[in-house]
Amino acid sequence: MIHEDIAEARRVLDLEARAIMELREKLADDFIRAVDQLTATTGKVIVTGVGKSGQIGRKIASTLSSTGTPALYVHPTEGSHGDLGVIVENDCVLAISNSGESQELVDLLGYCVRKGVPVVAMTSSRSSHLGQTAHVFLDISVKEEACPLKLAPTSSSTVTLALGDALAMATLKRKGFNEEDFAEFHPGGSLGRKMLTRVKDLMQSGGDLPIVREDTPMSEVITLMTSYEVRGAAAVVSDSGDLVGVVTDGDIRRHLGRSKPTLDLKARDLMSLSPKTIDMKELAQKALFLMEQFRINLLFVVDASSDKPTRPVGLLHIQDLIKARLK
Repeated sequence: MIHEDIAEARRVLDLEARAIMELREKLADDFIRAVDQLTATTGKVIVTGVGKSGQIGRKIASTLSSTGTPALYVHPTEGSHGDLGVIVENDCVLAISNSGESQELVDLLGYCVRKGVPVVAMTSSRSSHLGQTAHVFLDISVKEEACPLKLAPTSSSTVTLALGDALAMATLKRKGFNEEDFAEFHPGGSLGRKMLTRVKDLMQSGGDLPIVREDTPMSEVITLMTSYEVRGAAAVVSDSGDLVGVVTDGDIRRHLGRSKPTLDLKARDLMSLSPKTIDMKELAQKALFLMEQFRINLLFVVDASSDKPTRPVGLLHIQDLIKARLK
């Protein structure tokens, strides 16, 4: 037998899910006009509402702002006491009120009419004061609130939140907002790190690079490889400074036991040709992809836009990516 709490929870979820699906079927030209308005707004989207509508409005404003549409929430009561000054003529207002008759909105709506600021209404009544004032009407009416007392906003607030998300996402697509744009607004998150961190931000460079010539004795190469923070590899360059090979600790191990002692060799005798490189301007995430694809732990970095595009300018190790929390 199902516990009564589970039964009640399922009833609420069923009602709210049904309300969202009914909203889905009601979407029409008004929704397109709302997206038109948000996309055309060159200023801010001012989201407003009181009570539960205000709480939902705050979340909608946050979602809009983080997806390429500058938005902020203004409490209508505070608006009547000076905050209306934040609304200017190139803004638009997204006003939320289930009844459409919230007295707290009167001053704000009157201000919008005087200033010619377009209003998009999310309300359940087109004939309400808000519905009549608005340039665009979005219907958030529901057949039944999930509250057993039929008093607390439940289905209606869920529908409002879902419609706000739909509005924000449709506007996002209309504007061509992409992952790179999202990362710019979220530099502290994992996506921000992946989309903003470049190889040049993490690579070791300057005097910390283990670089040798083709004729450098292996005794010096090994000393150099073990003296730098990133150990286990050395770049081999030509007389002109171009990268021609790499000596790794694996190359040295594979030669041990052969007839000619390793210390009697030159760098050219052990180096691997055509080492994998990456341009300093590439995303660090691409460097991680290359390391995983070729099963290597480091990449030498070049500056492809310079007059010496094959000269090593840096070194990136898998540990650098781990420290940057990219892996």
